Amino acid sequence: MAQQHLDPTAGPVAGDTLEAYLQAQATEFLRALRQHRETGGTTATATNGVEEAVDAARALRRSARRISGTLHTFRPFLDEGWSEGMRPELAWLSGTLAREHAYGARLERLLAALHRLSGSSAFPAQAADPDAHPGTHPGARAQLPSEKGALTVGAAKAGALLERQLTLARTRAHSAALQALGSSRFHAVADNVAVLASEVPLTASASVTGLRPLAAAAEERLGDAVAGLPLITAGHPYNAEALVHGLSADTAPQPQDSPWHQVRLLLRLHRYAREVLFGDEAPVDVRLLTAGQALDRHRDAAEAAAAAASAARTPRIAPATAYALGVLHADQRHEVEAARFAFQRAWMRETVGTP
Repeated sequence: MAQQHLDPTAGPVAGDTLEAYLQAQATEFLRALRQHRETGGTTATATNGVEEAVDAARALRRSARRISGTLHTFRPFLDEGWSEGMRPELAWLSGTLAREHAYGARLERLLAALHRLSGSSAFPAQAADPDAHPGTHPGARAQLPSEKGALTVGAAKAGALLERQLTLARTRAHSAALQALGSSRFHAVADNVAVLASEVPLTASASVTGLRPLAAAAEERLGDAVAGLPLITAGHPYNAEALVHGLSADTAPQPQDSPWHQVRLLLRLHRYAREVLFGDEAPVDVRLLTAGQALDRHRDAAEAAAAAASAARTPRIAPATAYALGVLHADQRHEVEAARFAFQRAWMRETVGTP
């Protein structure tokens, strides 16, 4: 099936459809906020209400992203002052709530990679403990290749270092989220969303113009951004492009990742525009779904690699620990490369829709 682009000349009148979508997302936001308050913003280490609190925070982020994205794509149909004031506040809220989960997922990803790279299903600290394996000969570890041994020895300390740093960051992110949810700034956002649930400030053009031209423009921006990606290089497995500048002393994020992150954001806006147009009856575009998953993996791997590099810059760490973190960084940059390859394969595939 050939790729089906949005037809900018057809479609429903914007007002009713856009209003219904924004009101539905605003209602979902308020429902998630009520659920979050009922659970008391439980931390991830508590025993009661953990899943409810996590689900509520995820629903808050989900609805905030969709409202913000819709305000961006269809801003000509909305009151400009109100829309431009709401978008950055929703982005602030979504980003603040996302950090705690991001740090936790990053730590889990890096520790799992350390287990895999050390060749042990147990945490390296356990494998290094002779008491944990009574039948193991004391000299068995000495028979391993030197590089494998160095990684296994360093992996335990590298994992402990990453756990300290990312757990601290996660704790601070949790405190920041609780502080944000209790701030006057958040209450102003919640009040605006409550108003949105009952009344959408549409412009006069929303009653006479279709939605598809603006949705098609969002799709075109996505296409232009993808055209700027090095897809030919990404289409070659093991091209090692993602490892370029891997030994740079610059602590800033790798500039080669930025265009891919931008495509991820534009793909999300395109998906939200399709949701506005088609609602719950929108067919699942397998191509977009697969491409989006690849870009999510790209973002996660890039941020995990940056965390490993940051940990490796810790003063006075042991050489074996630095070595393990270097191997871990290279592993995650290889994951970046694999995600780019997966995106290229998904994007070049013809569109397949499922009902």
